[in-house]
This record gives sequence, C-alpha cells and structure tokens, in this order.
Amino acid sequence: MRGYSLDPHPSIKVVTEQYAVVRIPRVKRERVPANNVEVVSDLKTAMAQSDPSNHLYAAKVLGPSRSSEGVILYYILALYNHQ
Repeated sequence: MRGYSLDPHPSIKVVTEQYAVVRIPRVKRERVPANNVEVVSDLKTAMAQSDPSNHLYAAKVLGPSRSSEGVILYYILALYNHQ
C-alpha cells in the first residue's frame, strides 16, 4: 500500500490506503472520524463485516490524518456495497 504524509504531527507517521468497515449515516460522506472506522486486512473481510442496514459499509480509506480541529479522520476513497 502507498503511504502519504498528510500530517506532520509526530504521533501520526504516515497515512496509508487501507480497507475498512466504516460506520456512516449517509453514503455521501468524504471523511469519517477514526472511531467510526475499523481497519481490516482486505476487501473480502470488509465486505463480510459490512451491514448497510446498520450503516456499516466496506470501504477503501486513506488515513489516519489529523483535521485542523484536531480530530483524527479517515478519508473515504471508495465504498463497495452501497446502493
């Protein structure tokens, strides 16, 4: 996976593209707080753990990154099982 340096904060070394299950109330979100993201090993695992009826979606995310407000975020690059 590629690494990006989006945050110079010493506790966050490099953000990376990862597969995850994200909890989002609406599909049209661009970023989510870290506590709404469960990073998993691969897309197959993310798809197996997703449950759109409970707002859990398989996704490719970029993160973690610190926002200007100091919140740790993941950016959603792709959602895989929304309608």
